[in-house]
Amino acid sequence: MTHEMTALKALSARVGADPLLVQAAGGNTSLKQDGVMWIKASGTWLQHAKERDIFVPVAIAPLLKALERDDPACESCTDFVRGDLNSLGLRPSIETTVHASFAHKVVLHVHCIETISWAVREDAEARLQEKLAGFDWAFVPYRRPGLPLAKEIRLRLKPETNVLVLGNHGLVVAADTVAEAERLLERAVQAVVKPARRPVSPDTAALAELAQGTRYVPSPDAIVQSLAFDAQSLAQARKGTLYPDHIVFLGAGISVAEEGEAPARAAERIGRAGRPEPKLIVVPGKGVLLPADATPAMHAMARCLADVGLRLTQAEPVRVLTLDEELALVNWDAEKYRQSLPPA
Repeated sequence: MTHEMTALKALSARVGADPLLVQAAGGNTSLKQDGVMWIKASGTWLQHAKERDIFVPVAIAPLLKALERDDPACESCTDFVRGDLNSLGLRPSIETTVHASFAHKVVLHVHCIETISWAVREDAEARLQEKLAGFDWAFVPYRRPGLPLAKEIRLRLKPETNVLVLGNHGLVVAADTVAEAERLLERAVQAVVKPARRPVSPDTAALAELAQGTRYVPSPDAIVQSLAFDAQSLAQARKGTLYPDHIVFLGAGISVAEEGEAPARAAERIGRAGRPEPKLIVVPGKGVLLPADATPAMHAMARCLADVGLRLTQAEPVRVLTLDEELALVNWDAEKYRQSLPPA
């Protein structure tokens, strides 16, 4: 193992353990060396990078040639995996083509809370101009992760570009060493920090009584519970799905229970509107419920939404994913595969 690969694993673990940068299996990192791009495997967690083998070897030259001709094989990128180096049979990240689009050796893609709180705005690009002045950066409007996103990035990417803000998605930084990438990530995140309101604690007894006899339980996270008490967070969250991983793991947006309405009925009401039934139920003034069998990923994504919400004001112009964009994610083979993997 090279020094840079050791460094990438250590950085990946640190980044993956920070819920303000990465949630659950989200985010990915990569390193190009000797004609191979080592990229995080689909469905694995960055925080496990030091203790588990989570990187997949992808032959970079044939992948780049395939990208140039819009080869459908670039959707999954499994055709470009070096089988002789992939003893565990892992599948490459759905963002493999995004990483391959950079000439830089090291690429870090994170679902940074600070960045997302800007990237969900309709005027994100204009508002970030001043904050990211001095960076070689570009804004990329929302496209479905994977090949559509990579195509949009390649239209906007210049040789000097090393920072991308992805609309309704996150942040990408690129450099030629792991140390340089880490420093650039820290600088970019610091440049877009937004003030966060303090969370409010719920009435746990009242919430437990509400959940009794249902298939839901109160979220154990005090920050998640703030969605039910912070009017500005709730106003923005109830507009719809703000970013891809939310719908993948929690369904469409959130469900806000009406007075006296059972949690399951509230979820069904959204599902019948043509959107995937939400798994996160907010009871205003009482608290937040999740399914009793919620996975670690569901809990992590609930925390992500609450963290973003505490950084949004009610007046901000938020763009949510359209129904077509939501369905493109839930019906996508790559996301079905990611959801089929066992919980971390």
